[in-house]
Amino acid sequence: MSAPTTRRTACNRDCPDACGLVATVRDGRVTALRGDPAHPFTRGTICPRTARFLDRQHSPDRLLNPLFRERVSDPFRRIGWDEALDVAASRLTRIRDESGPAAILHYRCGGSLGLLTGLADLFFDRFGPVATKRGDVCSGAGEWAQEEDFGVCDGPDPADMLAAARHVVLWGRNPITSSVHLVPFIREARARGAHVTLIDPVRHKSVALADRFVQPRPGGDLALALGVARALFDRGAAHPDAAAWCGGLDAFRALVRSRPPDAWLAEADVPPDDLDHLAGLFAAGAAPVAVLLGWGLGRRVRGAATVRAIDALALVSGNAGVPGAGVQFCVRRRSAFDLPAPSAPPPRTVSETALGRGILAASDPPLRAVWVTAGNPVAMLPDSETTAAALRSREFVAVADAFLTDTAACAHLVLPVPTLLEADDLVGSYGHSWLTASRPVVPPPPEVRSDLEIAQGLAARTGLDDVLAGTAREWKERICTRLRAAGVTVDDLEAGAVRNPFRPRVPFADAAAPGGRRFATPDGRARLLASVPPADPAEVPGFPLTLSALSVPEAQSSQWARDPGPGPAEVRVHPDVAAAACPGGIPDGGAARLESAVGSMAVRVRHDPGQRRDVALMAKGGHLSAGRCANALVAPRETDAGDGTALYDERVRLVP
Repeated sequence: MSAPTTRRTACNRDCPDACGLVATVRDGRVTALRGDPAHPFTRGTICPRTARFLDRQHSPDRLLNPLFRERVSDPFRRIGWDEALDVAASRLTRIRDESGPAAILHYRCGGSLGLLTGLADLFFDRFGPVATKRGDVCSGAGEWAQEEDFGVCDGPDPADMLAAARHVVLWGRNPITSSVHLVPFIREARARGAHVTLIDPVRHKSVALADRFVQPRPGGDLALALGVARALFDRGAAHPDAAAWCGGLDAFRALVRSRPPDAWLAEADVPPDDLDHLAGLFAAGAAPVAVLLGWGLGRRVRGAATVRAIDALALVSGNAGVPGAGVQFCVRRRSAFDLPAPSAPPPRTVSETALGRGILAASDPPLRAVWVTAGNPVAMLPDSETTAAALRSREFVAVADAFLTDTAACAHLVLPVPTLLEADDLVGSYGHSWLTASRPVVPPPPEVRSDLEIAQGLAARTGLDDVLAGTAREWKERICTRLRAAGVTVDDLEAGAVRNPFRPRVPFADAAAPGGRRFATPDGRARLLASVPPADPAEVPGFPLTLSALSVPEAQSSQWARDPGPGPAEVRVHPDVAAAACPGGIPDGGAARLESAVGSMAVRVRHDPGQRRDVALMAKGGHLSAGRCANALVAPRETDAGDGTALYDERVRLVP
């Protein structure tokens, strides 16, 4: 037995932190995994799900060979890579030649944030262009909102903000679960005297980080932000120079004054002292306020308006473009890299929100083939049963994944890809400013290929060899051209995390601009919200609860670090909800069904007195095959703008 060695890499999964990792390797096997203490943001810690990643790395369920079947009703059989790529290339080519490239859909999501994984797009663009998805189920509304307000969705680095903030507002954000590396920065800010307020309809573990917890009704954040803004205007506490950097100030003022303060409070369903507290934080002249938004704020029918209202609140109070302040939704993780541009717009797009229905409805030509890269749409998108049925009904479906997911189970061809510990890629974070590389700490098994290698194999069989030619290292060099000019090399990224040299410490600060701020809009001023869509009714007859299927420490999207074991999914509700569900109530741990207008599922009920009486709380990412997929209950509703998905506006009820 050889002596153990340690090797650095980075996590490439769909998480804001892109944490640095150190793996211990002995005889070609990873035996331990810990955080990299040299990473400036993640600083030696890793989340619970990554700490248990070796269970997945060494899982007997991992796919190690390509699988194929002629019909989805047939069992899979193992095949070699030459046969797999020959089948894929011939069927894609035949469908393209017979029906045009619009008959093929390439669906790529965020199962890996590695930039080379995204080169699968390049093949399908040059092969077609083929159809693609439209929108973003996770962040479409929020990104659109900040682009509309600031001209770009690129917030301050949270570590920079928290170092200078005197007030911190975690609005819809649960760092302990979804951004664990923020926690030390929040605690350090609090130790320096910063006051932390958490706003969320759901009570979760991050309440422990806060000095005050505000719990509006589900979807009440929009009314709360507008109510606080009204209080600022009514009290003369808005920034006196706001017009210098805010376009549409009069229209925004008219919007917040279109309803009396009590109406905004009633819609938000918070007591007056919560609104007074927030108005005091944001009052002009108070210490800087750092607002860290949760991505779930945008996953509502009025998600874009909600993010815009919070942006506007920060803008009119002067909390943007100055140290210690700003509204952080996400960081432009690709901005430092030179990625290939598409050759032409896709011939058609399918809404990610209603992917299954869009596939089924497509005509002239129908969608005959679907290729899935870095995604598990059956589990992660709403209306899961329809998505699965749509995939099973296609002529040819291929999925690249390391496991036989709910989506892979609907495929004709499944191609095994590396895990995060075998990836050779570059990674940017959407939660901080640091860039890094994921390097294979062990080589992939012999019959496993990267998405880049798969795309290259398809290109070689379709006359596109030159489009994707090059090793992973050569592609890294190509997409780092700008970085190299700025003094950052691929060797630097592979040696450790490097701060993005193109990101300012204080976005939008400009001493030469009016008011000291300049935004990425045509006139340099931020654009304020002027109108909002009507609110959903506070109550829907027969469905008194709003379903919140949220991140949990045990899972990264639909990748569970450990099998949750037999039995139904768990739903957490206030004890009064369980008591009212039927005569005699449903006891803690009792069985029930959770129903929506589009489906129902067996659940185990847990009483949680910390939750509101209008919330049903579940884990996101449950597997449809195990009867645990909350998205099977969610109808495909789009957000008000940005082609996002209103995952958190589904009304449900408990029945015995």
